[in-house]
Amino acid sequence: MPTTPNPLRRNEASRRAILDAALRLCAENGYGRLTIEAIAAGAGVSKKTIYRWWPSKGAVVLDAVDDLASTVADHPYTGDLAADLRTQMAAVIALLTPASTSAVVGLIAEALHDDALGDDLRERLVRPRIDAFNRRMHQAQRDGQLAADADLDVAVDLVYGPLYHRLVFHLGMPNAEQLHTLVAHALRAFVPAPQDNDANAPPTS
Repeated sequence: MPTTPNPLRRNEASRRAILDAALRLCAENGYGRLTIEAIAAGAGVSKKTIYRWWPSKGAVVLDAVDDLASTVADHPYTGDLAADLRTQMAAVIALLTPASTSAVVGLIAEALHDDALGDDLRERLVRPRIDAFNRRMHQAQRDGQLAADADLDVAVDLVYGPLYHRLVFHLGMPNAEQLHTLVAHALRAFVPAPQDNDANAPPTS
């Protein structure tokens, strides 16, 4: 017997199609050329459907990037902090390149001129990723790989700041060797202080 269509399932299928279309079109043509009309056509939905859920193309792309980043740029835990950071940062670099067609780069650029989008970008995308970074660093502190008093606000700037510096000034993303060096130098500032093995040794005459 025929069943009644589930509107929630239909809505989720439409939402997924819209987000996938937005990312695909960004990758093909760049964020600047993206339009709601193109997203609607690519997803097989009406513009009205998109505007029912999102106020702008920026809001659509932000949702799409948020979903994508949660899938591909999470922090692994192998017990090796430096290796885990390199793995996660390589995923971030993949999201930022090529810059001309990166949905993330397009959002960052538009957010510089759109305060509301900038606020959403910070609260929806950036802060949760900083929280994830902090959780991984707290684990490293518990593992004894990071100083207990490490300033994690400084750490996140030292680790990720170079990526965005290179992005803004068209210096190119670091290759694997450069990434290895970057992480090593950043973590060097936060390694636990060496134990003084002679602290309890008896004095010499």
